[in-house]
Parts: sequence; C-alpha cells; structure tokens
Amino acid sequence: MYKHTDGYYYYTRTTGNNVTIWRSKTMSGIESGEKKVIWTPPTNNPNAANCQAIWAPEIHFLNNAWYAYYSATTCGDTDGYNHRMFVLENTNADPFQGTFTDKGKITDATDLWAIDGTVLNVAGQLYWFWSGWDSPYIYRQNLYVASMSNPYTLSSAKTLISSATYDWEITPDPLAPDVNEAPQPIVKGNKVNLVYSAYGSWSDNYNLGLLTASNTSNLLSAASWTKKNASIFSSGSGIYGPGHNSFTKSPDGTEDWLIYHAARFSGAGWTRNVRAQPFTWNADNTPNLSVPVSPNFPIRAPSGEPERKRYEAEEAKLANGAKRVQDETASGRKKVGYIDNANSYIEFDVTVASAGSYILLARTANGTSDPHATSTYNMTVNGGTSQVVDIAYSDWGNWGTTAIEKTLTAGHNKIRFTKGANYAEIDYLDVMLKP
Repeated sequence: MYKHTDGYYYYTRTTGNNVTIWRSKTMSGIESGEKKVIWTPPTNNPNAANCQAIWAPEIHFLNNAWYAYYSATTCGDTDGYNHRMFVLENTNADPFQGTFTDKGKITDATDLWAIDGTVLNVAGQLYWFWSGWDSPYIYRQNLYVASMSNPYTLSSAKTLISSATYDWEITPDPLAPDVNEAPQPIVKGNKVNLVYSAYGSWSDNYNLGLLTASNTSNLLSAASWTKKNASIFSSGSGIYGPGHNSFTKSPDGTEDWLIYHAARFSGAGWTRNVRAQPFTWNADNTPNLSVPVSPNFPIRAPSGEPERKRYEAEEAKLANGAKRVQDETASGRKKVGYIDNANSYIEFDVTVASAGSYILLARTANGTSDPHATSTYNMTVNGGTSQVVDIAYSDWGNWGTTAIEKTLTAGHNKIRFTKGANYAEIDYLDVMLKP
C-alpha cells in the first residue's frame, strides 16, 4: 500500500490472473475503493514468459511515472520453476487514466528464478531488491540487490545480501525451500531497514526478519548489511503466519502503519487476509512492530480518517430467527447470530446529516463448517437493489471487517443484511463519510 501526494492510498495484491490496483483516501476504505485491472497476461502467445501465476504485484511512483512490478511464469510451467519479475509503466499522472505498457522482464545477467521485487530510492539512486535462486531448480530463496539506471533496467550485477540461516527462517521439511522473500525497505534517519519474510508462506511460522545498513554505505556490498538474529514479527494473539508486509502513513501523516497478510486461521496455509496496525520506532531507527494485534482487540482508526458512527448489531431490528447473543469477543459483549433462515435479517437504522457516499464497515465472522466456504449477506439500502456482501471464513469469534461503499440519503436509512450463502454473524456497523 502506497500513500501518494494526491491524498490517495494505492494498493495492489495477488489476484492470480491479472494486475489490479485499488485506491481510496482512507486505509479503512481501500477494500470498497475504486479499482481497475491494469494488465492481463497475453492470450495469443503460448510462449510468453509472463503467461500465468501472477504473484505479489507492487505499485510505485518513480521519476514522475507509475510502475507496477509483478512476477509471473511461462504457460507450461506446472512446478513454478520459471518465475521471473516484470514491469509495467504508465506516464499519466493518474494511474487510473492512461495505459500501463509492458516494459518486459526486469533481471540481472544470470536471469534466474525471481519474485517479490521492490524499489528503493536513496539520494536519487534506485535500488532493486528481490527474492531469487542462486542456481537453476534449487529451492533456496535468497535476497539480492542491484542498482538501477531507470525503473525498469538494472545497471549492476546482483549482490547476495541474505540467505536463511536462523531456525526461524528455515523450514524443517527437506523438500521445502529455505525462504527469504518479500523484501520491503523503509528508511529512518540514517538507517535503511529492509524487512523481509522468512520460513514458508504456507506455514503458521511465516514471520518477518530485518536487515539494516547505513544510508551512506555501499548498499551493493554485502558487508554493509547486518541481519538481526531474531524475528521482529511473528505469530501471536490469535494471528498466524504474519508476513509479506508494506509500510504506509496515516492520512494526516502523523502515524506509521504496517500492512501485512496472515493466515485466516491456524493451518490455513495460503487462505489469508490483509491486516493493518500502527507501529513505532526503536531508538536505533529500526521499526518496532511489537506483536500482531488480536482480531478481537479493536484498534483506533488511522489518524486523520473521518469520524465514524457505530451502530451495534444488538440494537438493530431482527427478524425471522436472528438473535442477540452474549459474546465476550464482541463489541459491547453482544452480537447477532442465528441468521440461519432464508428470510432471516438484521436491519440498521442509520442516520446521516447529508446525502452522499459513505463507507460502511461491518464487523463480521464466518464459522461455516467448511473452512474454505465464503458466506454472504444480501444487503439493501432503503429497500433498493440487493448487493452480495462476501464474508471469508475465519471461524466464530475471529472477527474481520467488510467495507462497502454506498450512497445514503440525508436523515434515516434502512440498511438490511439478509442471509445469503452459508452462515455468518455480525457485531456492529461503522459508518463514515467518504472523503
């Protein structure tokens, strides 16, 4: 997630078959924000190097243009051996306008397996960090750096700066790779911090490590980098396998925020969600990420976001089987469940001062017996057209937030959630004016 000078947050994530970007003027509203598919794989070239398995895109604004970096592999690659990094460019000031053009593969002379590329600008010099192999078909992911002559061309040989050496980085399965991946740089004072992910992304033991260097040192020299001997962010508080992060600022610029993904439940593997929490700094200018915040511990909204008004589910109108239930993990220690019948619903009476676009944030939980089943509500505003609201599985008492953007009228608005597929519960509905 990147906060640009135009006041928007720009965000992208793995969709699998394209590169999609989202934007919103709030972090909380990014899920319901404007989105656009900016690139899809070529369909008329069976020999394309960027045919499928589109992973871990990032969006950057560099040298007055927008760049999207992503990894992909060849059409016939069923084992993932041919992954490489690619880059798209859009010279329009607004990335939702203009066209992203394919600038091709971004690689060093060895042209080996590569994923998770990112860019750092230090005093006008661009550096490319990525995760890759040191020889063909070897499951060992290292971190590398090279200099760049422009945002799509490397200008130096690669330098190996980190391999998995500590127990918290190394997977015990001899058939699984030892992993250092997803490097994310952030500079504080005179220190370049490179936070990276270790162990296996499919595991509850996925976690974040840290490399540091002076911003006046030669970042292309392995000797400039020091690895911290302990993980800086790992499973805890009911959060499993936190990793592959980014950093951003609150809307008013006063807070630093960590964005990361984690398993939706223990053993969930690649069934993940995206989470956010504020972080602070240590005296030595390294990030203090603390521990993951429990999904059942409400945190304050990012500083500078519009004020929210909360509507507790237990105070809403219930019908056709829906019930108020005591729950210590819920806001106000009550929730609404038993939305089990085809016509069961919960209806909130939401009052706003003026008509306009609003972001509705529903705190929900899905504990359907199938851990891969998505539950849904059918949502209406003032009896209008029904909209399906998806709620991914995370188990009962493991709350998540679903964001929906809707137009509300001045005064009272009836917002109804009726049972859809499978089963879900609701704790509250927060309402804020879209900036």
